[in-house]
Amino acid sequence: MGSRPNLPASKRSIAPIIPADQFGAQEPGSEDEIGTFCRENYQVTFHLFAKICVNGPQAHPLYRFLRNEKPGLLPMFGSGAIRWNFTKFLVGRNGSVVARFSPGKKPASMASAIERLLDESHGPPQA
Repeated sequence: MGSRPNLPASKRSIAPIIPADQFGAQEPGSEDEIGTFCRENYQVTFHLFAKICVNGPQAHPLYRFLRNEKPGLLPMFGSGAIRWNFTKFLVGRNGSVVARFSPGKKPASMASAIERLLDESHGPPQA
């Protein structure tokens, strides 16, 4: 899995790629084809998971959980569905869903939230 190698091991984060083909057929290829495309075009080194459904009755349990925990800005108008590719979730080491970010949110703009969570996760040892 990808991580930030310039950080000590105790503060590294992981950003997996979980492809889904529910957004304008943007991921029609096989998992191998998607992985090759990501590596060749974006120099991605993150772990590539199996292609899954993120919405609807076939939604993967992970995404049902994420959407339930952080339904988005307008949950009263829908199911908290993932509206478009690149919706991002920030999840703590304990499995709590800390934040949901829109597809347009650039990863660099999330750095402070990630750093804050990493700092909280690695506070002083508990007795």
